[in-house]
Amino acid sequence: MSKYGIGQPVLRFEDPRLLRGQGRFINDVNLHGQTHAVFVRSPHAHAKIRSIDVEEAKKSPGVLAVYTGHDVVADGLGMPKANMPRKRPDGKPMFAPQRPPLVTDRVRYVGDPVVMVIAETLAEAKDAADLVTIDYEAIPSVTSTEDTVKPGAPAVWDECPDNISNNVERGNKAATDEAIKGAAKVVKRRYVITRVHAQYMEPRGTLATYDQGEDRMILYADVQYPHRVRNMLAQNVFKVPESKMRVIAQDVGGGFGTKGWQYVEHRLTVWAARKLLRPVKWTCERSEAVMADEHGRDNIGEIELALDKDNKFVALRLNMLANIGAYVGSDRNLLSPFGMIGTVLGVYMIPKAYINVVGVLSNTNPTAPYRGAGRPEAIYLIERLIDDAARELGVDRVELRRKNMLAEKDLPYQSPVGPFYDCGKFEENLDMGLKLADVAGYKARVEDSKKRGKLRGMGIVNAIEQAAGTAQPEYAEIRFNPSGTAALLMGTKAQGQGHETMFKQILHERLGIDPKDVQYIDGDTDRVAFGMGTNGSRSTVLGGSALFMAAGKVIEKGRKLAGHLLEAGEQDIEFKEGSFTVKGTDKSVSLKQVAVAAFNPTRWPKGGWEGGLYENATFLGQKDTFPNGCHICEVEVDPETGEVRLDRYSVVDDVGTVMNPIGLKGQIHGGVAQGVGQILSEQVVWDRDSGQLLTASFLDYAMPRADTMCSMEIKSNPVPTQYNPLGAKGAGEAGTVGAMPVVMNAIMDALAPLGVKDVAMPATSLNVWRAIEEAKK
Repeated sequence: MSKYGIGQPVLRFEDPRLLRGQGRFINDVNLHGQTHAVFVRSPHAHAKIRSIDVEEAKKSPGVLAVYTGHDVVADGLGMPKANMPRKRPDGKPMFAPQRPPLVTDRVRYVGDPVVMVIAETLAEAKDAADLVTIDYEAIPSVTSTEDTVKPGAPAVWDECPDNISNNVERGNKAATDEAIKGAAKVVKRRYVITRVHAQYMEPRGTLATYDQGEDRMILYADVQYPHRVRNMLAQNVFKVPESKMRVIAQDVGGGFGTKGWQYVEHRLTVWAARKLLRPVKWTCERSEAVMADEHGRDNIGEIELALDKDNKFVALRLNMLANIGAYVGSDRNLLSPFGMIGTVLGVYMIPKAYINVVGVLSNTNPTAPYRGAGRPEAIYLIERLIDDAARELGVDRVELRRKNMLAEKDLPYQSPVGPFYDCGKFEENLDMGLKLADVAGYKARVEDSKKRGKLRGMGIVNAIEQAAGTAQPEYAEIRFNPSGTAALLMGTKAQGQGHETMFKQILHERLGIDPKDVQYIDGDTDRVAFGMGTNGSRSTVLGGSALFMAAGKVIEKGRKLAGHLLEAGEQDIEFKEGSFTVKGTDKSVSLKQVAVAAFNPTRWPKGGWEGGLYENATFLGQKDTFPNGCHICEVEVDPETGEVRLDRYSVVDDVGTVMNPIGLKGQIHGGVAQGVGQILSEQVVWDRDSGQLLTASFLDYAMPRADTMCSMEIKSNPVPTQYNPLGAKGAGEAGTVGAMPVVMNAIMDALAPLGVKDVAMPATSLNVWRAIEEAKK
């Protein structure tokens, strides 16, 4: 078995340089003569700007420029906009206010950028920023999702007095309403999913420069979609050909969707660099990040599950409010949860369903994809509802799930709200999970907890997500050198997932190339011809498949040259484990030898054989993929303090073909940690009356720590999909999709004997204690 091939537990090739401090992150990049930018941001959630005085700031030592939105407008910079077809509930076109780089008239959330200060040093820029005087007239704001649509709520935009931007419907409303009306039992709940921030290891940053000789703008940025950022900046903002814009993304200190593509700081630093003819650098400080960045989640779902007399699911109805913030700067702000809410039916047979998602505007940062991008929310809703239904009906929650689960014989299955499940072994996942988690021994652990004065609860959920969307293709290129070594160029962008290792494994599997002979390149729009970047668990599925196809082209071209070198017909040459061999003989030549010969004209066959060995491929999936699995978690709750402690956690996952078991476990660990963090501690909070941001730093925004987590048992149950040559389904977000519902369900299971019906997210000690005290009344 190959040491480096697909399915092998290969240690990450990236780690030695990263662990030795040899990474190349955005703040490691510096250019000769660079200047430093600082942004003056709104301290108000909602306010009119009466005046902006920058004269004292301009006189401050070291200051090169102080820009306002009027300067941007005067230079004619464009703004991207949302293009997705959307309407409001009243049938009118979607209200999607574009986001100006710098605000001139009215700020709409705490952190809205108003002034850009550029100086020789960062300290001088900060000092000058303190001298900017902005006269605000504060006006009423709305930051709470449920408040946005209440009568009399402040309008974020005067042109949209009800704060409703758009809505999306899926399924058959009339049929669902009828099925619910005639059901034997209907269970209805309201679940609030809070807002969170990615809190990556390295906050965002940008460094821009302008090459006068080539008339080119160059942006160094920690983005997940370099080519898309280049295209947007060139086409929509600066209105120049793509050849005039280069984007370079090197090491990215965590992305999770929030570093997806361009922010206003990117276009402003590029614009300023071109004006000043000096490089301009901006580094977001940790205390600035929550104000400056897009956020994730933040929605309220009213969901109903209808059952017949035998407890079979007959219909589901969901009405959701999704907070999209103050601006809709691009389609990105509409992707979550609108695009992924279809998996709210989970892995269950629910014949009738209707979903209505209403996007509402608020005086908050725009929301955008964050690890899972709507899929964790969807599974949270259905899996919490099933647990509540089981309690209300007095039936076993596992058996209720099993009775309604899609069986292998039901697949492929077309969901009534869109998703097409092609394959999976959902009940087998559940059975494996029950065994892995030792559910049979749970009662004994409950008694042990009781002896210590603790409440023990267990959550059991079945997760599924829609991944690797087919809307965008992906690119890979294999470029051999005259020495026989190769460069691997990928259109995806790594942010810590281990792309280099995984893609080299695929290349080794196909071509037998020693990973040490392969140079890995991504993130540079001048070096990589094309790419859509990394998001939605797409890199292995789409990027890996493109690489698989490119390698196939290498084999086919190499076969022709190998036949010539071995004095055999091309049809008699077979390729295996890195060598071309004449069938039925021991005559062979290695791929490396063929690659060397490909650059030596004296060794080419006569008659039109093209020299060199470099191939590329672009892959577009036939259908979306559906990673799935079973998560089981046990928690202990202290009824006196409300403290929640994770005690056991088990996962059975089906991500299709497993590329690297070590990398997969790392992805699941990280995804689970982010789901656990949202349930137990994380939340972006504003003061409901003043609109002030209350969680701008780690003093107030509680991140999960090492001692928050427990050890995890992880086992794979791969069912490869037929819709890509690797059989991969995607793994980057699977952990988060299952973690959110399973941890909350475990908490609710622990508190159920006390009569607790709900706990506000996050389930902090205070929120749990309050729920216990309320139940006592």
